[in-house]
Amino acid sequence: MAFDVQFFAETIFNQTRGMTMGKGYLVVCYRSPPTEENLAAYAADAKAAIEALGGRFIARGMPVKTFEAGQNERSIIIEFESTDAAIRAYEDPSYQAILPRLGVMRDMRVIEGIDPF
Repeated sequence: MAFDVQFFAETIFNQTRGMTMGKGYLVVCYRSPPTEENLAAYAADAKAAIEALGGRFIARGMPVKTFEAGQNERSIIIEFESTDAAIRAYEDPSYQAILPRLGVMRDMRVIEGIDPF
């Protein structure tokens, strides 16, 4: 029996019709704290740049509790319309120009949200 490419493509199309890509989340975990001076020079401008690029800060601060190998370091979660939008925001020249002011490296990753239903 031969593989029917058109049938396969139509089946996939029909199964995914109306589905949208999940939101994108930029997850930031500090590995060392910035100095007060560096944070002051970075925070307000970085927030404004990220928000102008479509980001919405949904969580920010120190952990309430850590488990397993969790580190007691500042973490931030920023929501975007898609993973592509999150990546574009991080790579945008307006944000990249502000980033060196922070003076620390962080663990940053982009993940895709899931449809809860």
